[in-house]
Amino acid sequence: MKPRAAIARLWPAALVLVALLGAWQLAASSGALADGLGLEPFLVPSPAEIGESLWTDRDLLVDNARVTLGEVLLGFGAALALGVATAVALHLSPLVRRVSYPLVIASQTIPVIVIAPVLVVWFGFGIGPKVAIIALICFFPIAVNTLDGLGTVPAEQRRLLRSLGAGRWRLLAMVEAPTALPFALSGAKIAAAVAVIGAVFGEWAGAKEGLGHLMLVDNAQLEVARLFAAIVWLSAIAIALFACLSLIERRIAWWGEVAEADERGGAR
Repeated sequence: MKPRAAIARLWPAALVLVALLGAWQLAASSGALADGLGLEPFLVPSPAEIGESLWTDRDLLVDNARVTLGEVLLGFGAALALGVATAVALHLSPLVRRVSYPLVIASQTIPVIVIAPVLVVWFGFGIGPKVAIIALICFFPIAVNTLDGLGTVPAEQRRLLRSLGAGRWRLLAMVEAPTALPFALSGAKIAAAVAVIGAVFGEWAGAKEGLGHLMLVDNAQLEVARLFAAIVWLSAIAIALFACLSLIERRIAWWGEVAEADERGGAR
């Protein structure tokens, strides 16, 4: 995407964001926001106070953000590998799909906030429980989207390749995997956006560092501005991961965007 096109797409959202921050600043500075929520003014920081905390507490925030980012990357990587492998196994074997697909769905019915303390009890306060929780949250969208992508290859293409002597694995490598790649990356982008939630839940259950742990400390000490600053860092991590995956998608799975553009053109 060209820079001018990117700016043209982003400026409306940036304008809305500036307007919202301005309204928040006015409401917080005048005390109207605190009065409306029935809270003390010091419990409702303004964007300016949050920005000041982002600067004055930058070392503390960066140190904890580095820990949370490491957890997110490890958990997301584990979910990506497990999700793609699960999707391929379910696609290749109808028996495995009938037996295991309900279990894949059931994995998302487990309340993460409930299982997080259990994992901490089992595996301690190290990085393991956080990675497991993040992987559990990220696994489902990757697995389901990849599985759907593997099943979208037209039957005519499958028959053509089989008539040319292609076996099951060659069919997977030559047609099904490239077709599923945009779907897998779409699921990965969804997973990246929610990965920080898993990291926070894991750190709330038991941790000595990380943005989730810092938020608990700030909440107990009524450091509300720094608490919001930690939220800004969490959002920045999620947005950065999403943007990186979007860039990768445009580089290695560009045909997905072409297909979407063709569909939109046909709909018109």
